[in-house]
Amino acid sequence: MPDFTVREYALISVTYEGCPKSNLEHAYVSEKAFEYLCELSASFSKQGAKVFELAGRRKLKLDQYVGVIETPCGTRIEILPKHIALSEGNEHSIVQKERKLLQDMLSVSLHLPYREAGVADLNKFKQPLHEWIITQFLKCFERLIQRGLRFDYNRVQEEQKFLHGQLKHVKYMRQPPAKKHIFPIEHDVYEVNRPENRLIRTALGVVCKKTKDASNWKLAQELRLMTSEIPQSAKIQQDFRQWQSGRLLALYGDIKPWTELVLGEYMPVSTQGEWCGMSLLFPMEKLFENYVAYHLRRNLINWNVKTQVSSQHICLYEEKPIFRLRPDIHIQHKETKQIIILDTKWKLINQNDRAGRFGLKDGDIQQMFAYSHYYLKHSSQVILIYPQVTTQFDNELRFKFNVESDKAFLKAIPFHLNEPKKVLDYFVD
Repeated sequence: MPDFTVREYALISVTYEGCPKSNLEHAYVSEKAFEYLCELSASFSKQGAKVFELAGRRKLKLDQYVGVIETPCGTRIEILPKHIALSEGNEHSIVQKERKLLQDMLSVSLHLPYREAGVADLNKFKQPLHEWIITQFLKCFERLIQRGLRFDYNRVQEEQKFLHGQLKHVKYMRQPPAKKHIFPIEHDVYEVNRPENRLIRTALGVVCKKTKDASNWKLAQELRLMTSEIPQSAKIQQDFRQWQSGRLLALYGDIKPWTELVLGEYMPVSTQGEWCGMSLLFPMEKLFENYVAYHLRRNLINWNVKTQVSSQHICLYEEKPIFRLRPDIHIQHKETKQIIILDTKWKLINQNDRAGRFGLKDGDIQQMFAYSHYYLKHSSQVILIYPQVTTQFDNELRFKFNVESDKAFLKAIPFHLNEPKKVLDYFVD
């Protein structure tokens, strides 16, 4: 089955004779794949997650989720962030840039041990997201085998014609005379069968079936033959809970998040049915928030950066606080102790659209006013951070709240996705 690459808000329709060629804005999939996506959309909607939206009887519109969806019929749909206009380059170069951004955001949000190794890794942006994940998993597994898998003692109970370990006296005494030459024993075996290895081996089995890349398939088959003595995990969630850390298992730290990506379903809600494939969905709003917070920590050396601070409430009920206020990012200057509250929004605004109030939403402004009042007492500024996607928004917008304080300002600033250090220009010590 073919693979498709689209972007946020793209349309997905059923293919028909003479239909246009699929592109980043519109994909034409088979009848079976479309029916599965409709079922998936219904299950998401029941649990309050908006991933797809019906745009007609035979058409779906994607929302602000990115990642990969695999259908039971083998169709894969890669969904990329939409931050480059189609007029800014050809489709191939746009896909490469948007894959790089998505990979960087996932590495930050999921704390993936991913490091670029130079120009050679630029070729990896030609890979779809799932193949990139598979590549990183296989690289980590290969390094782990080269440095040595960890073994563990496992208790074994068996019957043998010789004594080894501990004899189970009660069971032996109850045996009939005809079995007196058989000894029920219990002993420890030092073997490679431990939760971490079982999970990695299970993920390798998934990779062998799912990869369509020739080099990934070759390496996966080699690793499968080298680790054939490791059993697969029968209880994945239980084995993940038993995954140990520490000095002796430090080598396993790098491969764990990749194993979770291969085996786990990063979906907005749990879905019904046994089919899982290699489906991964991530909300762009959350990825953008984590990406901004990460670069603020790296670049604002003189500020303490915290996320999801929730010390204030907007109401009291029976003298107890209720309705918590939770801004995305809270920063405080290490010397002056000045506090600034920031919220990230994965939306496009236009600094030239005064009549349309620049594309800012009433709810966002009211939310920032509440942050200014309850967290800052209108003594400092609050900031909305939007992605800088086009030249329509490349300078800050500055507003003053209609209160007596002359320090209660609201700013809307652009975040340059390809040059995150530019955010420093808006924070002067």
